[in-house]
Amino acid sequence: MGKKGRLILVRHGESEGNRDRIFTTTPAELALTDLGRSQAADAAVKIGTRFAPELVISSPYLRARHTAEIIAAGLELPLKIEPHLHEREMGDLKGQPYDAVLRDQAYDPARRWLWTPPGGESFDDVKRRVAPVIDRLAREHPGKELVIVSHGGVMLSLWAHVTGSWEDAIIPGNCEVIVIEHAAGRYHPPKLVND
Repeated sequence: MGKKGRLILVRHGESEGNRDRIFTTTPAELALTDLGRSQAADAAVKIGTRFAPELVISSPYLRARHTAEIIAAGLELPLKIEPHLHEREMGDLKGQPYDAVLRDQAYDPARRWLWTPPGGESFDDVKRRVAPVIDRLAREHPGKELVIVSHGGVMLSLWAHVTGSWEDAIIPGNCEVIVIEHAAGRYHPPKLVND
């Protein structure tokens, strides 16, 4: 069996939307807060002391891209943008507080991955969009370590993809790290990296 590869998944640092607890009207352009930039710098140190990645890959959205730029600079690594790793489309809920989902009678927290905001994507839709990206990256970089900076909904969906179940999938906090080891086309269970 070949050397294990590692996908080092990082959620972007705190954004203005996270701070204000709203689904922003301009999700692609949402900036990091000062705390978010500090979290990204800390993530670079954490990753650099535990792993030896060769490449940083990022969602195209500004908050993820800025987080990835800080991590890539801290680790002196190249950065590549993957357009399909962007966050879930929230449709009509843009500009609404996070708890607006609870006002939709169709929303079932026990099966949140199936609920689709009007004009948006379900987490299941996100999984169908991002799973081929992660499978391709694992296939193209066997035995290597990659840092992949994206979003909470993307990381939740990737967890469900590699485990085959939504039941224990989590949305990590800002700049939290989840590692997925892979070898010979198979994924190992994801692990949250705690300090």
